[in-house]
Amino acid sequence: MPAIPAFVDPLVGDHPSMVALRDLVRRVARSKASIVLIYGETGTGKGVVARSLHAQSDRASRSFTELNCAAIPGNLLESELFGHERGAFTGAVARKVGLLEVSHGGSVFLDEVRELDPIMQAKILTLLDSRRFRRIGSVEEVSIDARFIAATNKILLSEVQAGRFRDDLYYRLQVVSINLPPLRERGDDVFVLANKLLERYNATHGSHFNAIAPDVQRVFKSYAWPGNVRELSNLLERICILEEGDTVLMRHLPSRIVRDVGKPSVPRGSYAEQTVRFQRDLIETALREHEGHLGRAAAALQLTRHALRHQLIKLGLDASGRYR
Repeated sequence: MPAIPAFVDPLVGDHPSMVALRDLVRRVARSKASIVLIYGETGTGKGVVARSLHAQSDRASRSFTELNCAAIPGNLLESELFGHERGAFTGAVARKVGLLEVSHGGSVFLDEVRELDPIMQAKILTLLDSRRFRRIGSVEEVSIDARFIAATNKILLSEVQAGRFRDDLYYRLQVVSINLPPLRERGDDVFVLANKLLERYNATHGSHFNAIAPDVQRVFKSYAWPGNVRELSNLLERICILEEGDTVLMRHLPSRIVRDVGKPSVPRGSYAEQTVRFQRDLIETALREHEGHLGRAAAALQLTRHALRHQLIKLGLDASGRYR
C-alpha cells in the first residue's frame, strides 16, 4: 500500500490572495510581533496559520499551546490558562500549573477568542498589557514571554458594536491582523486542493479517484463552500469511502450542493458584519485605484483625509488597505 501523503495544507494554491497570505504569514512569523489576530470563516485554516506563525518564528523550539475559548466553560477557562493553588476552590487538591506558564518562551493560540466572557476579556486585556498574571488563589505574580495568537470566525468590530466584545481588547488585539480568504474567493485553488485531498484519501481508503468530471468542476467553482476547505475535505473523503470508480461524478455529490449552486447568492453574516465587510472592500478598492495615495482615495470617497485615516484604524487596515 502506498505511503499516505502528509497533511494537506489548506493554504496551498496559486491564487494571488494565497500567495500574498503566505508571504504575510512568513513576515509576521519572523517579526517581533507579540500579538497576532487571525480572521477567517470556519474551515479556512486559522489553526494552520497559527501553527505556521509559531513554526517559522524564533520561538519554534518552545511550546505551542492551543486553547479553544468556545470549548471550555468560563468557570474553568481561568484555571486552564492561569493555573491555581491548592485549596483555591473546591476540588483544587493540588497546585496546577496553567497553560500560560507552560508556554513561556513559546506561543499561545486562543482560538474563537470572541467567545470569551466579559470577565475573561478583562483578564486577557490585563495579561496582554502587563505580561504578568496570578494563579487562582495566589498573591505571587508570574511573568510570561510569549507570542499571543488569537483567532475568530467573526469580524470583531461588529461584536464590539453589538456590545459583546470589549473595544479596548479589540484594539489591543489589532496590532497585526491576518485575514484568510474563503474558498469561494480563491478561484481554481479549489481544484488544487481537491486533487491533493483525493491523493491523500485514495492512499488512506484504497480508492482510485484521479479525475473530476467537467460538470462537477463547474459545481465546485460555483458553490459557496460555507464550510470552506474543511467542507471540501469531508466531501471528498466521503466519496472515497462510499463510491467506486476513478472520476468524481455529479451523482457522487450531495443534492444540497447541487441545489445551492442554482440558488442566487445571499450575503453571509449579520447586518453589522456585512456593513463592516462592505466598508472594508470600499476603502481597499479606493486605495488600490489611487495607488495607496490617502488624499486622492479620501477625495474619491468624499471623505476628509482625517476621516479616512480614522476608518482605516477602526477597520484594522493600514494605509494600503491591507489588514495590519
